[in-house]
Amino acid sequence: MPATRAHLGVIFLTVLIDLVGFGIIMPILPMYAQRFGAQGIGYGALVFVFSAMQFLATALLGRLSDRIGRRPILLTTMLVNAAGYVLFAFAPSYAVLFLARVISGFASGNISAAQAYVADITLPADRARGMGTIGAAFGIGFVLGPMIGGLADHYLGHLAPGLIAAGLSLVNFLSAGAILRESLATEHRTVRPLLDFGHMREALGREQLRPLMLVWLIAPFAFAGYTVALPLHATAALGWGAKELGWLFVVIGTIAAAVQGFLFGRIERRTGARALLVVGLFGMAVSIAAVPYAATSLQLYAWTVPLAFANSLFAPAASGLVSIYADPTEQGTILGAAQAFAALGRSLGPLAAGWAYDGLGQRSTFLLAGVIMLLAGVSSLQLPRHGNS
Repeated sequence: MPATRAHLGVIFLTVLIDLVGFGIIMPILPMYAQRFGAQGIGYGALVFVFSAMQFLATALLGRLSDRIGRRPILLTTMLVNAAGYVLFAFAPSYAVLFLARVISGFASGNISAAQAYVADITLPADRARGMGTIGAAFGIGFVLGPMIGGLADHYLGHLAPGLIAAGLSLVNFLSAGAILRESLATEHRTVRPLLDFGHMREALGREQLRPLMLVWLIAPFAFAGYTVALPLHATAALGWGAKELGWLFVVIGTIAAAVQGFLFGRIERRTGARALLVVGLFGMAVSIAAVPYAATSLQLYAWTVPLAFANSLFAPAASGLVSIYADPTEQGTILGAAQAFAALGRSLGPLAAGWAYDGLGQRSTFLLAGVIMLLAGVSSLQLPRHGNS
Protein backbone atom coordinates (compact mmCIF):
# COMPACT_ATOMS: atom_id res chain seq x y z
CA MET A 1 0.00 0.00 0.00
CA PRO A 2 1.72 3.21 -1.10
CA ALA A 3 1.95 6.09 1.32
CA THR A 4 -0.24 9.11 0.66
CA ARG A 5 -0.28 12.47 2.33
CA ALA A 6 -3.84 11.81 3.46
CA HIS A 7 -2.93 8.56 5.24
CA LEU A 8 0.13 10.05 6.90
CA GLY A 9 -1.93 13.10 7.80
CA VAL A 10 -4.49 10.99 9.64
CA ILE A 11 -1.76 9.11 11.51
CA PHE A 12 -0.18 12.45 12.38
CA LEU A 13 -3.57 13.63 13.66
CA THR A 14 -4.04 10.42 15.66
CA VAL A 15 -0.76 10.80 17.54
CA LEU A 16 -1.18 14.56 17.84
CA ILE A 17 -4.59 14.17 19.46
CA ASP A 18 -3.23 11.51 21.82
CA LEU A 19 -0.53 13.93 22.96
CA VAL A 20 -2.81 16.99 22.99
CA GLY A 21 -5.32 15.05 25.08
CA PHE A 22 -2.58 13.93 27.46
CA GLY A 23 -1.22 17.48 27.62
CA ILE A 24 -4.66 19.04 28.18
CA ILE A 25 -5.06 17.00 31.34
CA MET A 26 -1.58 17.68 32.79
CA PRO A 27 -2.14 21.17 34.26
CA ILE A 28 -5.65 20.44 35.57
CA LEU A 29 -5.30 16.91 36.94
CA PRO A 30 -3.82 18.03 40.31
CA MET A 31 -6.80 20.34 40.92
CA TYR A 32 -9.26 17.62 39.90
CA ALA A 33 -7.64 15.15 42.28
CA GLN A 34 -7.60 17.64 45.16
CA ARG A 35 -11.25 18.52 44.52
CA PHE A 36 -12.12 14.94 45.49
CA GLY A 37 -9.90 15.04 48.57
CA ALA A 38 -6.91 13.19 47.10
CA GLN A 39 -3.51 13.69 48.73
CA GLY A 40 -0.14 13.23 47.05
CA ILE A 41 -0.49 9.45 46.77
CA GLY A 42 -3.97 9.84 45.24
CA TYR A 43 -2.70 12.21 42.57
CA GLY A 44 0.34 10.00 41.97
CA ALA A 45 -1.97 7.02 41.47
CA LEU A 46 -3.82 8.86 38.70
CA VAL A 47 -0.55 9.49 36.86
CA PHE A 48 0.63 5.93 37.59
CA VAL A 49 -2.44 4.18 36.22
CA PHE A 50 -2.38 6.14 32.95
CA SER A 51 1.26 5.23 32.30
CA ALA A 52 0.78 1.63 33.46
CA MET A 53 -2.18 1.08 31.13
CA GLN A 54 -0.30 2.73 28.28
CA PHE A 55 2.67 0.42 28.99
CA LEU A 56 0.48 -2.69 28.78
CA ALA A 57 -1.61 -1.47 25.85
CA THR A 58 1.40 -0.50 23.72
CA ALA A 59 2.62 -4.10 23.80
CA LEU A 60 -0.86 -5.62 23.56
CA LEU A 61 -2.31 -3.44 20.78
CA GLY A 62 0.83 -3.58 18.63
CA ARG A 63 0.81 -7.37 18.62
CA LEU A 64 -2.97 -7.52 18.24
CA SER A 65 -2.71 -5.27 15.19
CA ASP A 66 -0.34 -7.87 13.70
CA ARG A 67 -3.23 -10.35 13.96
CA ILE A 68 -6.30 -8.38 12.90
CA GLY A 69 -4.89 -5.30 11.15
CA ARG A 70 -4.14 -1.71 12.06
CA ARG A 71 -7.39 0.01 11.09
CA PRO A 72 -9.73 -1.67 13.62
CA ILE A 73 -7.26 -1.00 16.44
CA LEU A 74 -6.89 2.66 15.54
CA LEU A 75 -10.61 3.32 15.05
CA THR A 76 -11.63 1.50 18.23
CA THR A 77 -9.09 3.30 20.40
CA MET A 78 -10.20 6.68 19.04
CA LEU A 79 -13.74 6.01 20.29
CA VAL A 80 -12.46 4.62 23.58
CA ASN A 81 -10.32 7.72 24.02
CA ALA A 82 -13.33 9.99 23.47
CA ALA A 83 -15.32 8.04 26.07
CA GLY A 84 -12.47 8.33 28.56
CA TYR A 85 -12.30 12.10 28.20
CA VAL A 86 -16.09 12.52 28.54
CA LEU A 87 -15.95 10.45 31.72
CA PHE A 88 -13.08 12.63 32.93
CA ALA A 89 -15.06 15.82 32.32
CA PHE A 90 -18.14 14.64 34.24
CA ALA A 91 -16.42 12.53 36.91
CA PRO A 92 -18.45 12.86 40.15
CA SER A 93 -15.89 11.11 42.36
CA TYR A 94 -12.26 10.10 42.62
CA ALA A 95 -13.13 6.49 41.69
CA VAL A 96 -14.70 7.60 38.41
CA LEU A 97 -11.78 9.93 37.74
CA PHE A 98 -9.43 6.99 38.27
CA LEU A 99 -11.48 4.86 35.83
CA ALA A 100 -11.31 7.66 33.24
CA ARG A 101 -7.50 7.63 33.45
CA VAL A 102 -7.49 3.84 33.06
CA ILE A 103 -9.53 4.14 29.85
CA SER A 104 -7.49 6.99 28.38
CA GLY A 105 -4.19 5.32 29.26
CA PHE A 106 -5.22 2.13 27.49
CA ALA A 107 -6.45 3.99 24.42
CA SER A 108 -3.19 5.96 24.22
CA GLY A 109 -1.37 2.68 23.69
CA ASN A 110 -2.45 2.91 20.04
CA ILE A 111 0.90 4.58 19.30
CA SER A 112 2.33 1.13 18.49
CA ALA A 113 -0.40 0.48 15.91
CA ALA A 114 0.14 3.96 14.46
CA GLN A 115 3.86 3.31 14.09
CA ALA A 116 3.11 -0.05 12.46
CA TYR A 117 0.73 1.65 10.01
CA VAL A 118 3.47 4.08 8.97
CA ALA A 119 5.89 1.17 8.50
CA ASP A 120 3.29 -0.61 6.33
CA ILE A 121 2.67 2.29 3.95
CA THR A 122 6.21 3.61 3.51
CA LEU A 123 9.11 2.26 1.52
CA PRO A 124 12.29 1.52 3.50
CA ALA A 125 13.99 4.61 2.11
CA ASP A 126 11.10 6.82 3.26
CA ARG A 127 10.44 5.13 6.60
CA ALA A 128 12.56 7.44 8.74
CA ARG A 129 10.76 10.43 7.26
CA GLY A 130 7.41 8.78 7.96
CA MET A 131 8.36 8.06 11.57
CA GLY A 132 9.48 11.67 11.81
CA THR A 133 5.82 12.57 11.27
CA ILE A 134 5.02 10.80 14.53
CA GLY A 135 7.91 12.55 16.27
CA ALA A 136 6.64 15.92 15.08
CA ALA A 137 3.16 15.11 16.41
CA PHE A 138 4.68 14.34 19.81
CA GLY A 139 6.45 17.69 19.99
CA ILE A 140 3.53 19.80 18.78
CA GLY A 141 1.04 17.93 20.98
CA PHE A 142 3.08 18.42 24.12
CA VAL A 143 3.25 22.17 23.48
CA LEU A 144 -0.40 22.69 22.48
CA GLY A 145 -2.03 20.37 25.01
CA PRO A 146 -1.05 22.09 28.29
CA MET A 147 -1.77 25.50 26.78
CA ILE A 148 -5.27 24.44 25.71
CA GLY A 149 -5.96 22.69 29.01
CA GLY A 150 -4.81 25.52 31.22
CA LEU A 151 -6.58 28.27 29.27
CA ALA A 152 -9.79 26.27 28.73
CA ASP A 153 -10.09 25.45 32.43
CA HIS A 154 -9.37 29.04 33.44
CA TYR A 155 -11.71 30.78 30.97
CA LEU A 156 -14.35 28.15 30.03
CA GLY A 157 -14.75 26.12 33.22
CA HIS A 158 -13.82 22.69 34.52
CA LEU A 159 -15.82 20.72 31.94
CA ALA A 160 -14.14 22.32 28.93
CA PRO A 161 -10.74 20.54 28.83
CA GLY A 162 -12.18 17.02 28.90
CA LEU A 163 -14.90 17.84 26.38
CA ILE A 164 -12.41 19.50 24.02
CA ALA A 165 -10.19 16.39 24.18
CA ALA A 166 -13.23 14.16 23.55
CA GLY A 167 -14.30 16.30 20.59
CA LEU A 168 -10.84 16.06 19.05
CA SER A 169 -10.94 12.26 19.39
CA LEU A 170 -14.30 12.13 17.62
CA VAL A 171 -13.02 14.34 14.79
CA ASN A 172 -10.07 11.98 14.50
CA PHE A 173 -12.40 8.96 14.36
CA LEU A 174 -14.50 10.48 11.57
CA SER A 175 -11.50 11.50 9.46
CA ALA A 176 -9.80 8.13 9.94
CA GLY A 177 -12.98 6.22 9.14
CA ALA A 178 -13.30 8.13 5.88
CA ILE A 179 -9.65 8.07 4.78
CA LEU A 180 -7.73 5.18 6.33
CA ARG A 181 -7.69 1.87 4.50
CA GLU A 182 -6.26 -1.26 6.05
CA SER A 183 -2.50 -1.28 5.57
CA LEU A 184 -1.64 -4.85 6.61
CA ALA A 185 -2.20 -7.46 3.92
CA THR A 186 -3.83 -10.70 5.05
CA GLU A 187 -0.78 -12.78 4.10
CA HIS A 188 1.43 -10.64 6.35
CA ARG A 189 -0.65 -11.14 9.49
CA THR A 190 0.92 -13.17 12.28
CA VAL A 191 -0.13 -14.72 15.56
CA ARG A 192 2.29 -14.11 18.43
CA PRO A 193 1.87 -14.06 22.21
CA LEU A 194 0.08 -10.82 23.05
CA LEU A 195 2.20 -10.05 26.09
CA ASP A 196 5.87 -11.06 26.12
CA PHE A 197 8.49 -9.16 28.12
CA GLY A 198 11.38 -11.56 27.60
CA HIS A 199 13.28 -8.92 25.62
CA MET A 200 13.55 -6.80 28.77
CA ARG A 201 15.11 -9.65 30.73
CA GLU A 202 17.51 -10.45 27.90
CA ALA A 203 18.69 -6.83 27.52
CA LEU A 204 19.22 -6.40 31.27
CA GLY A 205 21.23 -9.62 31.38
CA ARG A 206 23.80 -8.34 28.87
CA GLU A 207 26.78 -6.74 30.62
CA GLN A 208 27.38 -4.08 27.98
CA LEU A 209 23.70 -3.10 27.79
CA ARG A 210 22.89 -3.29 31.51
CA PRO A 211 23.96 0.29 32.43
CA LEU A 212 21.95 1.70 29.53
CA MET A 213 18.85 -0.29 30.47
CA LEU A 214 19.16 0.90 34.08
CA VAL A 215 19.34 4.48 32.82
CA TRP A 216 16.16 3.92 30.81
CA LEU A 217 14.43 2.68 33.97
CA ILE A 218 15.80 5.06 36.61
CA ALA A 219 15.71 8.40 34.77
CA PRO A 220 12.00 8.20 33.76
CA PHE A 221 11.21 6.99 37.30
CA ALA A 222 12.81 10.10 38.82
CA PHE A 223 11.46 12.53 36.21
CA ALA A 224 7.92 11.16 36.50
CA GLY A 225 8.18 11.63 40.26
CA TYR A 226 9.23 15.24 39.68
CA THR A 227 6.22 15.86 37.40
CA VAL A 228 3.92 14.71 40.22
CA ALA A 229 5.62 16.76 42.95
CA LEU A 230 5.91 19.92 40.81
CA PRO A 231 2.19 20.81 40.51
CA LEU A 232 1.61 20.02 44.19
CA HIS A 233 4.49 22.31 45.14
CA ALA A 234 3.47 25.10 42.74
CA THR A 235 -0.15 25.16 43.89
CA ALA A 236 0.70 24.98 47.61
CA ALA A 237 3.77 27.24 47.77
CA LEU A 238 3.14 29.69 44.93
CA GLY A 239 -0.65 29.66 44.62
CA TRP A 240 -0.59 28.55 41.01
CA GLY A 241 -3.67 27.32 39.15
CA ALA A 242 -4.27 25.43 35.91
CA LYS A 243 -3.38 28.41 33.70
CA GLU A 244 0.03 28.94 35.33
CA LEU A 245 0.83 25.23 35.22
CA GLY A 246 -0.24 25.08 31.59
CA TRP A 247 2.20 27.84 30.60
CA LEU A 248 5.02 26.13 32.49
CA PHE A 249 4.45 22.89 30.58
CA VAL A 250 4.33 24.89 27.33
CA VAL A 251 7.80 26.25 28.14
CA ILE A 252 9.06 22.71 28.83
CA GLY A 253 7.58 21.43 25.57
CA THR A 254 8.94 24.34 23.53
CA ILE A 255 12.45 23.84 24.89
CA ALA A 256 12.22 20.12 24.14
CA ALA A 257 11.12 20.80 20.56
CA ALA A 258 13.93 23.32 20.01
CA VAL A 259 16.66 21.15 21.52
CA GLN A 260 15.63 17.88 19.89
CA GLY A 261 14.63 19.44 16.58
CA PHE A 262 17.54 21.82 16.02
CA LEU A 263 20.34 21.73 18.59
CA PHE A 264 20.88 18.11 19.55
CA GLY A 265 22.24 16.87 16.23
CA ARG A 266 24.70 19.74 15.97
CA ILE A 267 26.00 19.23 19.52
CA GLU A 268 26.09 15.44 19.32
CA ARG A 269 28.33 15.47 16.26
CA ARG A 270 30.98 17.25 18.35
CA THR A 271 30.61 15.57 21.73
CA GLY A 272 29.10 12.14 21.11
CA ALA A 273 25.88 10.76 22.57
CA ARG A 274 27.48 9.31 25.71
CA ALA A 275 28.73 12.71 26.88
CA LEU A 276 25.31 14.31 26.30
CA LEU A 277 23.61 11.50 28.19
CA VAL A 278 25.89 12.02 31.18
CA VAL A 279 25.43 15.81 31.11
CA GLY A 280 21.67 15.48 30.75
CA LEU A 281 21.30 13.11 33.70
CA PHE A 282 23.50 15.06 36.10
CA GLY A 283 21.90 18.32 34.94
CA MET A 284 18.43 16.97 35.69
CA ALA A 285 19.56 15.71 39.11
CA VAL A 286 20.79 19.16 40.17
CA SER A 287 17.79 21.04 38.75
CA ILE A 288 15.20 18.74 40.33
CA ALA A 289 16.85 18.97 43.75
CA ALA A 290 16.86 22.78 43.52
CA VAL A 291 13.14 23.19 42.72
CA PRO A 292 11.78 23.16 46.31
CA TYR A 293 14.05 26.09 47.15
CA ALA A 294 12.33 28.27 44.52
CA ALA A 295 10.39 30.82 46.56
CA THR A 296 8.95 32.76 43.60
CA SER A 297 7.51 31.96 40.20
CA LEU A 298 10.53 33.54 38.53
CA GLN A 299 12.89 31.28 40.48
CA LEU A 300 10.83 28.22 39.53
CA TYR A 301 11.11 29.15 35.86
CA ALA A 302 14.84 29.78 36.34
CA TRP A 303 15.32 26.14 37.37
CA THR A 304 12.76 24.75 34.91
CA VAL A 305 14.66 25.99 31.84
CA PRO A 306 17.93 24.11 32.55
CA LEU A 307 15.90 21.09 33.68
CA ALA A 308 13.95 21.02 30.41
CA PHE A 309 17.17 21.46 28.43
CA ALA A 310 18.89 18.60 30.28
CA ASN A 311 15.84 16.35 29.91
CA SER A 312 15.77 17.07 26.17
CA LEU A 313 19.29 15.66 25.88
CA PHE A 314 18.40 12.41 27.62
CA ALA A 315 15.96 10.66 25.28
CA PRO A 316 17.73 11.19 21.91
CA ALA A 317 21.13 10.44 23.44
CA ALA A 318 19.92 7.27 25.13
CA SER A 319 18.12 6.15 21.96
CA GLY A 320 21.21 6.83 19.83
CA LEU A 321 23.38 4.76 22.14
CA VAL A 322 21.23 1.71 21.41
CA SER A 323 22.60 1.76 17.86
CA ILE A 324 26.14 1.76 19.27
CA TYR A 325 25.88 -0.91 21.94
CA ALA A 326 23.39 -3.26 20.23
CA ASP A 327 24.02 -5.41 17.18
CA PRO A 328 22.41 -4.07 13.95
CA THR A 329 20.20 -7.18 13.76
CA GLU A 330 18.63 -6.57 17.18
CA GLN A 331 18.29 -2.81 17.46
CA GLY A 332 14.50 -2.91 17.19
CA THR A 333 14.28 -5.46 19.97
CA ILE A 334 16.70 -3.63 22.27
CA LEU A 335 15.06 -0.27 21.66
CA GLY A 336 11.72 -1.89 22.43
CA ALA A 337 13.17 -3.16 25.71
CA ALA A 338 14.47 0.31 26.51
CA GLN A 339 11.06 1.86 25.89
CA ALA A 340 9.46 -0.82 28.07
CA PHE A 341 11.84 0.00 30.92
CA ALA A 342 11.06 3.70 30.46
CA ALA A 343 7.32 3.04 30.60
CA LEU A 344 7.80 0.98 33.73
CA GLY A 345 9.73 3.85 35.34
CA ARG A 346 7.07 6.37 34.33
CA SER A 347 4.45 4.12 35.91
CA LEU A 348 6.14 3.54 39.27
CA GLY A 349 7.71 6.99 39.73
CA PRO A 350 4.41 8.85 40.35
CA LEU A 351 3.34 6.38 43.04
CA ALA A 352 6.67 6.72 44.82
CA ALA A 353 6.55 10.52 44.59
CA GLY A 354 2.98 10.67 45.90
CA TRP A 355 3.89 8.49 48.85
CA ALA A 356 7.01 10.57 49.58
CA TYR A 357 5.10 13.86 49.32
CA ASP A 358 2.54 12.73 51.90
CA GLY A 359 4.99 11.01 54.22
CA LEU A 360 8.25 12.97 53.91
CA GLY A 361 7.17 16.41 52.74
CA GLN A 362 7.59 18.32 49.50
CA ARG A 363 11.25 19.28 49.91
CA SER A 364 12.30 15.70 50.68
CA THR A 365 10.37 14.46 47.63
CA PHE A 366 12.34 16.66 45.24
CA LEU A 367 15.64 15.84 46.94
CA LEU A 368 14.87 12.12 46.74
CA ALA A 369 14.00 12.42 43.03
CA GLY A 370 17.27 14.30 42.48
CA VAL A 371 19.27 11.59 44.25
CA ILE A 372 17.60 8.86 42.18
CA MET A 373 18.38 10.81 39.01
CA LEU A 374 21.97 11.05 40.27
CA LEU A 375 22.05 7.24 40.39
CA ALA A 376 21.06 7.20 36.72
CA GLY A 377 23.99 9.53 36.03
CA VAL A 378 26.35 7.21 37.88
CA SER A 379 25.04 4.27 35.86
CA SER A 380 25.67 6.18 32.62
CA LEU A 381 29.33 6.56 33.60
CA GLN A 382 29.60 2.75 33.47
CA LEU A 383 28.88 2.73 29.73
CA PRO A 384 31.97 1.73 27.78
CA ARG A 385 33.50 4.39 25.56
CA HIS A 386 33.27 3.87 21.80
CA GLY A 387 34.92 5.94 19.13
CA ASN A 388 31.59 7.31 17.88
CA SER A 389 29.83 7.67 21.21
